[in-house]
Amino acid sequence: MTEHFHSVILEEDKCIGCTNCIKRCPTEAIRVKRGKAKIIKERCIDCGECIRICPQHAKNSISDSLESIHNFKYKVALPAPTLLGQFDINTKPIKILSALKALGFDDVYEVSRGADIVSNYTRELLKITSKLPLISSSCPVIVRLIQIRFPSLIDNIVPIESPMEVAAMLAREKSIQKTGLSPSDIGIFFISPCPAKISSVKNPLGNNHSHVDGVISIKSVYPYVQKNLKKNIKDESSEFYDSGKAIGWARAGGETYSLDIENYLCVDGIENVIKILDEIENGQLEGIEFVECLACINGCVGGSLTVENPFIARNRIRKLSQQYMKNKEIQLNKTLKDFMLKEKIHPKNVRKLDDNIMEAMKKMEKIDQIYELLPDLDCGACGSPSCRALAEDIVLGYSDLDDCMILFRDKVKNLLFKKNNIIKDEEV
Repeated sequence: MTEHFHSVILEEDKCIGCTNCIKRCPTEAIRVKRGKAKIIKERCIDCGECIRICPQHAKNSISDSLESIHNFKYKVALPAPTLLGQFDINTKPIKILSALKALGFDDVYEVSRGADIVSNYTRELLKITSKLPLISSSCPVIVRLIQIRFPSLIDNIVPIESPMEVAAMLAREKSIQKTGLSPSDIGIFFISPCPAKISSVKNPLGNNHSHVDGVISIKSVYPYVQKNLKKNIKDESSEFYDSGKAIGWARAGGETYSLDIENYLCVDGIENVIKILDEIENGQLEGIEFVECLACINGCVGGSLTVENPFIARNRIRKLSQQYMKNKEIQLNKTLKDFMLKEKIHPKNVRKLDDNIMEAMKKMEKIDQIYELLPDLDCGACGSPSCRALAEDIVLGYSDLDDCMILFRDKVKNLLFKKNNIIKDEEV
């Protein structure tokens, strides 16, 4: 089995072992040992929360370089609508797209085109499904979070390709018709606001391959696009897809607004999402048809690979969405089936203690016993995110009881007390 690719990485030389990251990781994928953080790859969902929270900037993201586009004869940029929110509201979208194209791309095909298609087919799905509420599949962090922490909700995930994948599929078809080149000669490059999209291209869920050939971060292209904007490039041959509803997908609530339904929820921020998924799993949400879950606060504009303040960017997207609010007619010789996921998403058990069920039960019992000894403070000083996690780490051989600062302090106090009593006895 090929090892899962992760975009989020640790730059160990910058890490000071401060434990900020272990407290914010939604899947408890980080430990701090010997003064350095360590990412447990099996648990990481590439949400980028550690990138955002690390005061030392020791967490980073791997993406493709701009130079990598030249490995293809025909290069297509696939910008997320989030890109438009990174620039001044007075900068026309067509100018931004032209400045992006001038970086060496032969064409630009916006992800917002895919967003309108996904909205259209999600509305169809809502009419025929009995599995409610449907949970948006547009954010790969949420899909992987459900796979790891809420496997009972996998069947609630919208089984439709993400707007990125839909746009990439259509961009390739358009490029083949336009150039006559073979599919392998055409490079489709997504311009991403977050590391999770990078990982989803390398390790797609619901399909055995991605329609995207490479992912370049918004952060890395931004200065070059900005430079081209200052040059006032005249080439505006890129066609701007002026759908306000599709552009609105870049901010929290944009997807649900595009569906034109009443009984929905929009939740942004990974901690808030976990609370809502808990309630859905426990059957506490009634009458809700659709839930838009976004790992980043404010939605994709809050991605860790963007440059603009997410609140400012969200406001710009709102204004652009209103400015271009029109109903776009989608003419496709395709059906819902063409955009459905081809493979079932399976649960991922990252808390497996042992292959042997009897041994696993023994380890679970031992974890419970050790947990009873711990102070239940969840302070993180031991390098594990919680006392429960430390108990698991001890049983799995990654830690020991002395890693708990509270127990270690009490142990030292007891040793000193005994030593003092021995000294006193000897003096007597």
